[in-house]
Amino acid sequence: MKDGGIRLVIVQGPTASGKSALAMQLAERLDGEIVNADSMQVYRGMDIGTAKPTPQERARVPHHLYDLVTPDVNFTAADFRDHASRVIEEIHRRKKRIILVGGTGLYIRILTRGLADSPGGNQDIREDLEARADREGLAALHRRLADVDPVSAARLHPNDRVRVVRALEVFFMTGRPLSAFQDEHRFADELYRCLKIGINMERELLYRRVEERVDKMMAEGLVAEVAGLLAAGYTADLKAMSSIGYKEICAHLAGEYSLDEAVRLIKRSTRQYAKRQMTWCRRDSEIIWVEYPVKFDSILNTVMEFYH
Repeated sequence: MKDGGIRLVIVQGPTASGKSALAMQLAERLDGEIVNADSMQVYRGMDIGTAKPTPQERARVPHHLYDLVTPDVNFTAADFRDHASRVIEEIHRRKKRIILVGGTGLYIRILTRGLADSPGGNQDIREDLEARADREGLAALHRRLADVDPVSAARLHPNDRVRVVRALEVFFMTGRPLSAFQDEHRFADELYRCLKIGINMERELLYRRVEERVDKMMAEGLVAEVAGLLAAGYTADLKAMSSIGYKEICAHLAGEYSLDEAVRLIKRSTRQYAKRQMTWCRRDSEIIWVEYPVKFDSILNTVMEFYH
């Protein structure tokens, strides 16, 4: 086993389920440190809309991989893997426990299983596909993907433009489905010893927590945060600025719709995102599903057994 059998506790689950609070409790009880695995919390200046840990929370427990880059940087899953592997090794050398927390399932899978060996890119093919997406719509591209790579089409949401275009790009470059490259790899290289914990929550409660979180973000000043980013020169078409919460507030500030409508759209999109996160997590048979916070003592015992 690589990396000397470094043990990771991974706290997963949908947005607003309580992952950060559970990770904090575990880190405090186990002399641990928290490593971020959320694709949006790596961006500096995007604090309220990404629900980052507060300065007070970060003072209680060491936190890593927050505020790594500015919003105009295209931070990739491979970038995350490189940063996270270095941080994890450094924490391990100091003999501290490592709590990985986040809702970006792809980041966690690539860190723990490695990257699939798939081809590079082809600019001409990608630009042609992007033009087709603009002209014909994403649904048409997804139907085309279903024709040539039904496995990838079943895995991808029809509105996931980046990954649908990438899957078609690979097929048109190589004549082989992207899923074939991935299945050959099968994410089979175990890089760490992992205990995966998922927070189980009834959908109605989760959706209520989502709406409460959005209301809290608005009260804390999400509009001002987005306005400040725009004033600093970060445009609405950046990858980071087109994420949930920022996209809708950018549109509101551009006069496309009212603030009430922006809030409604943020809540709707966040509920849909939470549902996709749950679907992703449910595919992972290694995740142990827990009730939090009511069963924290049981969760703590499970984690201590894993370490000992």
